Amino acid sequence: MSEAIRKLEPQAIWNKFADLNAVPRPSKKEEKVIQFMMDFGESLNLETIKDAVGNVIIRKPASKGMDDRKTITLQSHLDMVHQKNADTDFDFETEGIRMKVDGDWVKADGTTLGADNGMGVAAIMALLESTDIKHPSLEALFTIDEETGMTGAKGLEGGVLQGEILLNLDTEEDDELDIGCAGGVDVTATRRYNGKPVPRAVTPYKVTVKGLQGGHSGMDIHRGLGNANKIMNRLLYHASNNFMMRLAEIDGGGLRNAIPRESVAKLVVLKSQIEDFEAAMMKLAGTIKKELQATEPDLVITLEQTSAPHMIMGLGAQERLLKGIYAAHNGVYRMSGTIPDLVETSNNIARVEVSDGAILINCLTRSSVDSVKMDLANALKSTFELARCDVRFGGEYPGWTPDPKSEILKVLKKKYKSLFKDEPRVIACHAGLECGILGQNYPSMDMISFGPTIRGAHSPDERVNIDSVQKFWKFLLAVLADAPKK
Repeated sequence: MSEAIRKLEPQAIWNKFADLNAVPRPSKKEEKVIQFMMDFGESLNLETIKDAVGNVIIRKPASKGMDDRKTITLQSHLDMVHQKNADTDFDFETEGIRMKVDGDWVKADGTTLGADNGMGVAAIMALLESTDIKHPSLEALFTIDEETGMTGAKGLEGGVLQGEILLNLDTEEDDELDIGCAGGVDVTATRRYNGKPVPRAVTPYKVTVKGLQGGHSGMDIHRGLGNANKIMNRLLYHASNNFMMRLAEIDGGGLRNAIPRESVAKLVVLKSQIEDFEAAMMKLAGTIKKELQATEPDLVITLEQTSAPHMIMGLGAQERLLKGIYAAHNGVYRMSGTIPDLVETSNNIARVEVSDGAILINCLTRSSVDSVKMDLANALKSTFELARCDVRFGGEYPGWTPDPKSEILKVLKKKYKSLFKDEPRVIACHAGLECGILGQNYPSMDMISFGPTIRGAHSPDERVNIDSVQKFWKFLLAVLADAPKK
């Protein structure tokens, strides 16, 4: 499939993207892609460094006549979100992404594409390999584990980077210049419970929620999309309140930074109630589908009899779990009071797992205001503790405070207008960019983020617009050719 991709323009980027996507690179398992990048830099006889945590840095001298310009650090992350459709047979640890051209877009076959942030990585690789592109001294920073903790950016020591300007190539709208982002914190709730034997006079069922769009838990959180975990919990709560129902298992959602698309639960219902139970569940399913028909037209909720589970939850543990998830906030919590239409604070209930006497609930709480981020995190902590869960925080990272007076912002705004005869949109985003973390050790570095248009990031519907990649490449080359003087 990659041959069709390699013929797209600009071929310099698409060829590198195809090379990159042939290498498995799920977050926290980046050994193969780290070695791939080390081999790439060394093959070009460029200074190539791997730091203590696995970030790769490659430096390239200025092209002829550009020695008087400031050194620019180009930054993207090597890892990708690994999500696939339930019916897709794919191993992210051993296989390369299967890509295809679909009209004006490039997408993958049933999995995430890795355009986030593979297009940025590919663009930097193309620049490093080029022999005819005008540019100042370049410093490529390829970070690891951006998607599940930003440990690469956190582990990068001060004094390593030499650039005065950082171009982060990880934004997903080709008309945007990003100068700020949200911080985040992982909220994890766990609990053990004593399983109970399955009664004899019951019928086992499997409930499935699927067909949701999913998406980025920051950039898409405002779109009113369905959350499979919340939908499933609503169904189970209703069943628990109205019938002799006992829960056995839940397997819902996945990664913290992806809005959950699917959930499956197993339960048992008293045999004498099954007709009323099925009718009530299908009625509620129809209500939920009607509520979400504008945003989730492909939502499917099914109920089918299945094999008997090994054990069920006790009534007390079940009630606390369902009430806890029902009460826990999901979605937009607060809009920004300073930047129009920007989500300030949100939460994504990303993963709910119940099996073999153990409960796990994973959330990702985001905010551009650290105090509000922790306020919402503490609200979630209190909710889950009332459900008798143990709650811990982890993976916290800071936001990136916008600087409207940035010198590189002025340069990019002027260059964008001259190239495209329009004003770019200067924004802050409700996603986690590494700029906020990098700025802690490099406070004087002038930073900005931009990139091509990507849709459906963090879901199997992820796709990148072909024309926008051409626009992005043209813009990037023009910025480098007119880099600020020292």
